[in-house]
Amino acid sequence: MGKKNDGKVLAQNKKASHDYFIEDTYEAGMVLTGTEIKSVRNGRVNIGDAFATIRNGEIHIHNMHISPFEQGNRFNPTDPTRTRKLLMHKAQISKLLGLSKQEGYTIVPLKIYIRNGYAKLLLGLGKGKKQYDKRDSAAKRDAQRDIQRALREKQKVAR
Repeated sequence: MGKKNDGKVLAQNKKASHDYFIEDTYEAGMVLTGTEIKSVRNGRVNIGDAFATIRNGEIHIHNMHISPFEQGNRFNPTDPTRTRKLLMHKAQISKLLGLSKQEGYTIVPLKIYIRNGYAKLLLGLGKGKKQYDKRDSAAKRDAQRDIQRALREKQKVAR
């Protein structure tokens, strides 16, 4: 029997697919305080300008904003953008470290969701897009939209 929030996306970084070619994804757990997880479950989290770093064999996320819980107690964290530790297997962290050391690669948070009662963060290994790549992606998306529109119009006429 699952929880009601299982699989629900609580925050998404929509700009990540616009700014990066996402080549691989990894799931990580987050070390949060009691009031932070309550705010995350309420969807009061923003990962728009967050990024991950690896130091001393541990992976951390920076600039992830979790709003303070309104009914919080004195142990409520005062800094909503504090650095938080992520939980991953050591082999995954070393693999990510090796891949992210390559030129142009970075670790980008993609979305936050709840799985089996735990808050999870989906990390993507991204290679930065140049301006012309972004224009090319936009042109492909527009062309695909035009094709879908034409197919829908053709189906309406056929009826």
